[in-house]
Amino acid sequence: MPTLPWVTPHPAPHHGQVVVMASRFEVRSLKDVPRFFLKSLSAWRQVRSAPGAFGASLIAQPTKRTFFTLSAWESRDALYAYARTEPHRGIMTGLRPTMRSSTFTFWEAPVEHLPVSWAEAKRRIAEQEQPDAT
Repeated sequence: MPTLPWVTPHPAPHHGQVVVMASRFEVRSLKDVPRFFLKSLSAWRQVRSAPGAFGASLIAQPTKRTFFTLSAWESRDALYAYARTEPHRGIMTGLRPTMRSSTFTFWEAPVEHLPVSWAEAKRRIAEQEQPDAT
């Protein structure tokens, strides 16, 4: 399982909160995996210089057609600015037809919790994927 380890593009302040985003993507077919992975690397390069990015990691499970992302940001505005900027914007649009499912979860965490653990991120993704119990 290839994992791109947590990188810190910009140092976080010593105190305060960060916005964390975790995601899970599943592509429709194994033939979609190489393209998705290559595009993920392009987005990975972008996040490493994105203003307001305090950390990021990626897990690729090619044989399961599944990819996970985890990132920490100074604000939702910084995260959304990254998502609206090329190449990320074009990647999202271009890969949409290959996607089987996507899950996103967001939360705030103290700066002291960086880097965020994959166990915590996957737990929150799983909760997000659960149908409402109401």
